[in-house]
Amino acid sequence: MKSVLPVGALLALAASSSVFAGSLTIPMSFEYLALDGQEIATNSFSHKAELDLSPGTHKIAIRYHDMVDDEFSDSQTFVKSAPFILTLRVDGDHDYFLKPASGEVVKQPKQFAKAPQVVVNRADKGEVSYKIVQTDYKEDSFVGRLFGGSKGVDIDEAAAAATAAGTAAVVSATPAAPVSQATAPAVADTVAPAATSPVPPAVGGAHAQQMLQYWWLQADEKTRKEFMSWAIKQL
Repeated sequence: MKSVLPVGALLALAASSSVFAGSLTIPMSFEYLALDGQEIATNSFSHKAELDLSPGTHKIAIRYHDMVDDEFSDSQTFVKSAPFILTLRVDGDHDYFLKPASGEVVKQPKQFAKAPQVVVNRADKGEVSYKIVQTDYKEDSFVGRLFGGSKGVDIDEAAAAATAAGTAAVVSATPAAPVSQATAPAVADTVAPAATSPVPPAVGGAHAQQMLQYWWLQADEKTRKEFMSWAIKQL
C-alpha cells in the first residue's frame, strides 16, 4: 500500500527546505555578533557554532574571543578582537567552515586578535566566494569603564549596523572583488566606522556580560559553583 503525502504537506516541505540552503560553522574561539543587520543572541554559558543561511549573499559579523593564560599571574584573561565582516555567497545546499588561516590552533592569541586572518572552506571542497573586512570597533575593558569613566562601543549594535544592507559603516578604502578560496587568501581591509553613524556607549546586555565575565575570572572554584547553582534556578 502506497503512502501519499497530501499536496499541502509536500509544498510545506519544499518551502521549508528552500529557506535555508547551507550553514556556517565557527570554532569555539569565535563568536557570531550579527547577520545581515540583525544581532545574533548569544550568552556566556553556551557557544553558538552553526548558523543557518539562506541562498544568496550574506554579511556576517564575527569576533575572535578566547581565554589565555595571563603573562603576569596564574589566572586567565579574555582576548577579544574587533569584529570582522565576512561577506559570503551561499550558492547551494553546502556546509561552510571558518577557521584561522594558520590552522586549527591559534598559537599567538594576542597577536592574532589584532587582525584575525581566517579562511572559509566548504565541506565538499568546492570553491567558496567570500571576502573578509576588518573593522576597528573596540570595546573598552570593564575595569577601564569602572575607574576611568571611558565610553566604550556597543559591539552588538555596531556589528548589526556594519552588516545591514546598504550600510556605509563598512566600506573598504580600496574595494576588492569577492575572493575565491581556491585561488587566493581572504582580503583584510581596515576600515573606520562611518562618521554619519555614531555608535552609542556600551549599555544593557553587552555591559552586563562584560561584568559577569570579569567577576567570573576573579572567583574561586567554590564561588563559581555557587553562582552556577543560583543562575540555573533563575532560568
